[in-house]
Amino acid sequence: MPVIFRYQGYRFFFFSNEGDPLEACHIHIRKGGAVAKFWLKPKIQLAQTYDMSPIELRKLMKLVEQNQTLIEEKWDEYFSL
Repeated sequence: MPVIFRYQGYRFFFFSNEGDPLEACHIHIRKGGAVAKFWLKPKIQLAQTYDMSPIELRKLMKLVEQNQTLIEEKWDEYFSL
């Protein structure tokens, strides 16, 4: 489970074996028991969430937008795309 970065207690990561075939580029975010998943393509959008407030999700969406290039580079590097 590669961790891309951490921010204020949030861990931004993806699973190394998720989906068969591999799901499209996305990022999971966890803080404690709260989780969210954002798709990056064709546009950044929330895929699912558990126990996160709308305020948190807006903040996380902005962080994903700001780090989209990094996330995609790490994804491609990990999966050799």
